[in-house]
Amino acid sequence: MLLAEVAQATQRLADAGVPSPRNDAEELAAFVHGVKRGELHTVKDADFDARYWETIARREAREPLQHITGRAFFRYLELQVGPGVFVPRPETESVVGWAIDAVRAMDVVEPLIVDLCTGSGAIALAMAQEVPRSRVHAVELSADALAWTRKNVEGSRVDLRQGDARDAFPELDGQVDLVISNPPYIPLTEWEYVAPEARDHDPELALFSGEDGLDLIRGIERTAHRLLRPGGVVVVEHADTQGGQVPWIFTEERGWADAADHPDLNNRPRFATARKALP
Repeated sequence: MLLAEVAQATQRLADAGVPSPRNDAEELAAFVHGVKRGELHTVKDADFDARYWETIARREAREPLQHITGRAFFRYLELQVGPGVFVPRPETESVVGWAIDAVRAMDVVEPLIVDLCTGSGAIALAMAQEVPRSRVHAVELSADALAWTRKNVEGSRVDLRQGDARDAFPELDGQVDLVISNPPYIPLTEWEYVAPEARDHDPELALFSGEDGLDLIRGIERTAHRLLRPGGVVVVEHADTQGGQVPWIFTEERGWADAADHPDLNNRPRFATARKALP
């Protein structure tokens, strides 16, 4: 019976324009019934919970899946999320993967890493988990987001601060091995084209950044240059439409080398990297 209900729910979500209807119908069924997605077939007909249809109605209205379940999965992490904090996206996982490889290649015993605009803490926690001897510092401006971040970093070794990415961690100037950020980067002119899940539920502070979407990335360029040691690396996520623009922010004149763009899993330009030039 449950699988028949899931099929019906999938159709309802598809009709509502939800991008991944089958996935979301199964995730919500698993959440309501307290099982993993692969165990849905084990739920007996008599155990079907009618609250499932309440969660489907919320998702039909384009409330984010992660707000309904209260959790988001990111690499090897399960994070607590909800209203007020940006929900981490799968595209960012490849950004973090590149950063982890870059840090490992540095052959530094205890790499110093800074995550600017940390949001839920997804990036900082993934770096701390997957680079075991790293020292990870993270900053977030929004008090609403920080309520969630603090829950997620509790018990970890991430040093979390509230503040502006543009003037964060002055005490670390010139010492950092890697700066990473998934900043707001949507142009204000694109507001009407943003998916309802993001536009109506993610905090605006985490989405929009000036007319061309690059205002904060320009600020992060200066912060990264201030924080990094010579030879240190910056990694910044951007929109797939900004691939030609972001590497040009990290110019040789500003003290950078090897500025480049990198594709995500869909082969679209997704993040830029650069190395602080040696003196």
